[in-house]
Amino acid sequence: MQIGVMIGPERGSTARKVTRMLDDIAWAEAAGLPTAWIPQIPSDMDALLTVALLGLRTERIELGTAVVPLQAQHPVALARQALSAHAITGGRLTLGVGPSHHWIVGDMLGLPYDKPAAYTRDYLEVLTAALHGPAPVDVENATFTIHNPLDLDPVAPLQILVAALGPVMLKLAGERADGTVLWMADERAIGQHVAPKITKAAEHAGRPQPRIVAGLPVCLCLPSQVDEARERANRILGEAEISPNYQRLLDYGDAKDIGDLCAVGDESAIAARFTSFANAGATDLSVRLLPVGTTREDLIASKHRTREVLAAISRDLGTPQ
Repeated sequence: MQIGVMIGPERGSTARKVTRMLDDIAWAEAAGLPTAWIPQIPSDMDALLTVALLGLRTERIELGTAVVPLQAQHPVALARQALSAHAITGGRLTLGVGPSHHWIVGDMLGLPYDKPAAYTRDYLEVLTAALHGPAPVDVENATFTIHNPLDLDPVAPLQILVAALGPVMLKLAGERADGTVLWMADERAIGQHVAPKITKAAEHAGRPQPRIVAGLPVCLCLPSQVDEARERANRILGEAEISPNYQRLLDYGDAKDIGDLCAVGDESAIAARFTSFANAGATDLSVRLLPVGTTREDLIASKHRTREVLAAISRDLGTPQ
């Protein structure tokens, strides 16, 4: 199992976000982590542009988006962005995409959110054709009628991962993509729901073993701070739980909220939790560092301690690149 780290804009001024992400990717590259996962937050910086920026400051590390919402842009436009970022990074992009949620697509963007699985299937048909150029993109399906020249080709194989929570989307991800990117999925949800369904679909489609990337908040802390860490996770990350999609995914597992999902405690407790995710079928972890403390200095120190332990566990359990 590969252990990667989530690198996002967080809070603060736009200029500070760029500086902080550059510092974080420099650490991840130097620490030997195999992958950095870049989230696409509705109110924040563009994930693929961030990938391109981070790629110019690194040489080795895989850079994945987790995930780009499909409805926000035309599939040919997304293909151009992805192929451009892939070339800029020297072939290190992994493109994570997904149909997002009704409260983003409908409430925020004012776009239809009807039949997201069918929309994703039609979108992937166009996107996959566009990512296998250079050649004209000629696709006609229920959603798109595309006849578009495209002179870009992938400089290296480019994986597509699809955010998939329910049975229909997992089947689609297994049949049409290289795996899935998850959030709010614990070990039981992965082992009994996600991994069997997506793997069966991939096998039936004649595709390789799919990647299963599990997003996981992680905090190195004392036993006396475990409750504090779980409460902080619920406070700053719990807004996603309002989504019916995430609620249904939680129902497949043992966790009741994001606080339950956290890997918290000392190094041995965190390593044991990572091992349980690997045993459940996760091929990758996307670790969301979760510092604890009462001051900015405390939070920074907590973040640095957690990521050093993360690097050590990655060397022991992960797959070096």
